[in-house]
Amino acid sequence: MPRLSPIAVLKQGEQPALLVRAKTSVQNLPGLIGKCYGEIAAYLGETGEFPAGIPFVAYHNMDMQNLEVEIGFPISSDLPGRGDIVRGSIPGGIYVFSIYMGPYSQMQGIYGEMAEWIGKNGYVPTGTVYENYYNGPEFPESQYLTKISMHVVRPE
Repeated sequence: MPRLSPIAVLKQGEQPALLVRAKTSVQNLPGLIGKCYGEIAAYLGETGEFPAGIPFVAYHNMDMQNLEVEIGFPISSDLPGRGDIVRGSIPGGIYVFSIYMGPYSQMQGIYGEMAEWIGKNGYVPTGTVYENYYNGPEFPESQYLTKISMHVVRPE
């Protein structure tokens, strides 16, 4: 499936977010994402606030049977958390990113390309990967649009 943008570097500031931290298997991830997005969107609606960006999932590891994830929305207000929803952030820093179109199950190729690019260009991944989902189940899988961002550092 196609990579829609070249692999590139982005420097961004810290972004406040409302999120849910969880451990799950890859099989249970779609249902968990839907549930968490729904809960956070409902909370935002109750407060009269809006997301400040595209929803995301932060992957802190790639153990497909025990994924450590943060599922959330960027925000621009100073909302506190509620229940499982906590106030957190997407760290500022340097990110290597690309836009991918296609089924989530076929993203491993772009991950490999990005890892190779990172190594060739002198960066070191921090371990956290962010996926921002521009659309979802309301579209055919071949049209899923995802921004993949890998937090990196450049050794001194």
